[in-house]
Amino acid sequence: MDLNDILSNTVDQERGRELEIANPWNGELTGIRFTLAGPDSETQRKARIQMMDDLADAANPDGTISAENRETARLNCLARCVIGWKIAEDGDALAFNHKNVVRILKSVHWLQVQVDAFAGDRSNFKPEGF
Repeated sequence: MDLNDILSNTVDQERGRELEIANPWNGELTGIRFTLAGPDSETQRKARIQMMDDLADAANPDGTISAENRETARLNCLARCVIGWKIAEDGDALAFNHKNVVRILKSVHWLQVQVDAFAGDRSNFKPEGF
């Protein structure tokens, strides 16, 4: 492996990979799809940096951060890793924006778990031929 191979994969991870959400009770695919930037992408790097800024802003004068504020920062970070989706609400395509991504991830924990696991698993973003 050459450094150029590694760097080109980092760029490729920026394009993202698609995750189709599975029904947690029977494993069947739901048709709901999230496109996620890879863990080595600039998108995820910026999301992590923003999370640190969000946590610093949420800190109390004594430096503590409430669990609620930590969870909010974590969900916002995960939502920033989502770069597209295919999801319907009441039969219509749901607009893709940060607010809606956070709302869905916050509302449906089992869906959030799948998105989080996929986004952090480097093997989902491996280069072709590996």
